[in-house]
Amino acid sequence: MSVRLREALREAAAEVPAYPVHDRAVRTARRTRRRMAAAVAAVLVLVALVPLAVRGGERPGIAPVGAGGPALPDRIGLPGFGTLRATDRPRLGPASVVFSGQARGLTGLIDENGTVGIVGADADRYRTWTVGHEAPAGEQVLLSPDGRRIAVPAGSGDRPRIDVVDLVDGTVRRLPSPRPGSTLTEPTGWAPDGSALVVRDTTPTNPEGSAYANTLSLVRLDTGRAVRLLETDQVPVFGTPVAFTADGSRLAYQVGDKVLVTSADGRSITSFPLPPESGLAGKGAWLPDGTLALVSHDPGTDRWRLRRVDPTGKDLGVLALPAVAGVTTIRLLGWQADGTAMVVAYRPEPNSPASFEGPLEMDQRTAYGNVRTVRVLGLAPGAGAPTTLLTAPDQVLAIDVSDAVVRAGRVRAADPPAGPGGRVWWAAGAVALVVGGLLAARLLRRRRGRGVTQERAPRG
Repeated sequence: MSVRLREALREAAAEVPAYPVHDRAVRTARRTRRRMAAAVAAVLVLVALVPLAVRGGERPGIAPVGAGGPALPDRIGLPGFGTLRATDRPRLGPASVVFSGQARGLTGLIDENGTVGIVGADADRYRTWTVGHEAPAGEQVLLSPDGRRIAVPAGSGDRPRIDVVDLVDGTVRRLPSPRPGSTLTEPTGWAPDGSALVVRDTTPTNPEGSAYANTLSLVRLDTGRAVRLLETDQVPVFGTPVAFTADGSRLAYQVGDKVLVTSADGRSITSFPLPPESGLAGKGAWLPDGTLALVSHDPGTDRWRLRRVDPTGKDLGVLALPAVAGVTTIRLLGWQADGTAMVVAYRPEPNSPASFEGPLEMDQRTAYGNVRTVRVLGLAPGAGAPTTLLTAPDQVLAIDVSDAVVRAGRVRAADPPAGPGGRVWWAAGAVALVVGGLLAARLLRRRRGRGVTQERAPRG
C-alpha cells in the first residue's frame, strides 16, 4: 500500500463518526431489564387474578358473601382436582355443608383418604380438608352451629386429638384427648353456642388391647376443661349421638339401645330404653317444647318416621310429618321456624341388607358400604310427602349442615364448580413465573453478550 493511499484511508476513517457501542449496550441492557420487569409483573398479576376469577370454575355473578345470609345449596358437586384447602387464601368464611364419601375427589392415595368437601354458606365456593382415614361427615366430622369451624379427628394412636379448623381465619386449634391412655378421640357434638365440644374417647382396658372403654366428655374450648359425662364398654351409636337443648343446659345421647339425658355438668337426669328399630333422631332431636324426637322404622316396610317421647321415654305418638320411604334410615338435622324438620335420608346400595340386626343395627344403616348416596329432605307439618332440599352425586355418603342454615330455612339454586381448582391455577401461575424468569434471564445474557462483542470489535 502506497503512502498516499494509507494517508487517504486514514483521513476517511477519521471523518467517520465513532459508533457509541458502550452507550448502546447500556441502553439495550436497561430496555431488557424494563421488559423483564414488565413480564414478571404481568405474570404476577395473572397469578393473582386467575384464581380469583376462575377458582375451580366457581359460578360468576354469585351474590357477595353475607348478601343473602346462609342458605342450603339445592345440590352439591364433587371437589375438583386441586380444590383449595380449608386454610388456603382467600378464606372460605362460614360453611353451609360438609360432606364425605367414596366418590371422586373424596378419596385418593393412602395418605389422602377421608377427604371432606366444604361448601360456602351462601355461594358455591368449595374447599377440602383431609382427615387421612374414613370419617363420615355428621358423625365424626362436625360443622359448628354457626358454620365457622369444623371439628375433625386427628393425631395418632399414641397422641389422639381433635383439630378445630376455623374457616374464617384459617387457623387450626389442636385439642388433645381429655382421657389419659386414649387411642382414639372423635368429636360427637357441638354446644349450641359453639363454646364446647362433646368428644368420645376409646381407651384399652387391658394390656392385650382386647377390651375397651368408651368415654364421653364435654370439653370447654376456652379453658380446655373437660367434664366426664359417661364411661361405658358400649359404643355410643347412630351417627352423632349427642343432641343439645337450645340453651345448652341438657344433653341427650344414645348408648346401645338406651337414651341418656344429662346436664352440661355431667349430672345424670334420666334414661330410657329404645323401642326396636328406633334411635335418637340426631343432633336436632330436642323439640322446642322439651320433648325428644326418635327415628322409627315402620315394621315390614321401607318407611321411616319421626315420633316424639318425653325425657323419660313415654311415647307421645308419631309427629304429623310425612314418612320417608326407600331409605336405610334418616337423621334429624334440626327444625325450621315453621316446624319443618330437616333430615338426611340415606338411600341404600342395591346389595345392602334388607334388614339389620344386633346392638349396632342403627349404626350399620349409615355405614358407607350400605349407602349409595344421601339427600337432605324437608318434612313439613301436614305435607303428604317430603320435599327434596339438596341432592348429591352417588357415593357422597354422609353430610352435615350448619344449624344456622337449618334455622334460616333458605334454599338457593346452586351451580357447583367444575374443572380444576384454585391450587392448579396457583401452580400454573408459579410455573409461568419461573419459566418467564428463566426466559428473561436468558434474553438478558444474550443481549449482554452481543453488547460485549460489539464493544470489543475493531472500528477500522
